[in-house]
Amino acid sequence: MNNFLDFYQHIPEKINPEIMHFGFFSVGWYALMYAVALLVVWLLLKKRLQLFEDKKIFSKLEEGRNISAKNKLQKKQEVLLDFLLFCFFGVIIGGRLGYVFFYNFPFYSAHPLAIISPFDLDTGKLIGIYGMSYHGGLLGVLIAAWIFIKKYKINFWALADFIIPVIPAGYFFGRIGNFLNGELYGRVTVSRFGMYFPADPTGVLRYPSQLYEAFLEGFLLFIFFWFWRNYKSFSGKFLALYLIGYAGARFAGEFFREPDPQIGFIFGNFTLGQIFSLAMFFGGLILLFLKKNKKPLLPSGEDVMQS
Repeated sequence: MNNFLDFYQHIPEKINPEIMHFGFFSVGWYALMYAVALLVVWLLLKKRLQLFEDKKIFSKLEEGRNISAKNKLQKKQEVLLDFLLFCFFGVIIGGRLGYVFFYNFPFYSAHPLAIISPFDLDTGKLIGIYGMSYHGGLLGVLIAAWIFIKKYKINFWALADFIIPVIPAGYFFGRIGNFLNGELYGRVTVSRFGMYFPADPTGVLRYPSQLYEAFLEGFLLFIFFWFWRNYKSFSGKFLALYLIGYAGARFAGEFFREPDPQIGFIFGNFTLGQIFSLAMFFGGLILLFLKKNKKPLLPSGEDVMQS
């Protein structure tokens, strides 16, 4: 038992964040897991299209066109790929700017080049771009999605209800990437479930909070949304429930996660991530109330476009 516990607690020390290295170029587990997350989300969306679960969201694309079912499916897949591309840039730009302005503005205001430079400003060593804010990324995705629906004339709420149920699956792999990268580790603990992380200068046991968040934000939310994905009610329901559900999962997970050292705790024992999650939670409640009291989402394409 002691041998197993010793092995378990030192797992992060046995993981090399880099899978391979070629000169200045390296491939890390972090980047690979994000690629896997994007692939899983895409495959699940394709599955929903193949099962005809899109509820005529793309009916505007088919107006006046006499095309086969196979070509219709291909067109929808192309549009979804475009959407994921929009969201990719939205989450990267929004996540990075969110971290800059919310988490470490004094540093980046003094070193603006560090916002986009992958090199260490003192040594010139290639270190990559670290520091992303989930809540900034969420704002970036919402802005990107708004631009996208204007381009393709797709109802925002209907598209959100279609996309949301698969998103937590991507978070699961993203958090696993954080764990494999040895970052965003948890608070100090005396629990036997703690682990030693090489990046931690104190060298003490810490909660593997990345794994907790992978379970809460990823696995648990995905099971819930995937099971209820075809439940008919009102337009915008899934976006509202997502804001509430993710905020709750993130709020709980943050109790195990070490806060950013430049910020620390706020209002006693709360983190900045928890403060943002509370705002997200109440925003979801307000959206749920407002959308629930509007016209319900019906299965026909005309109703989807009018909702």
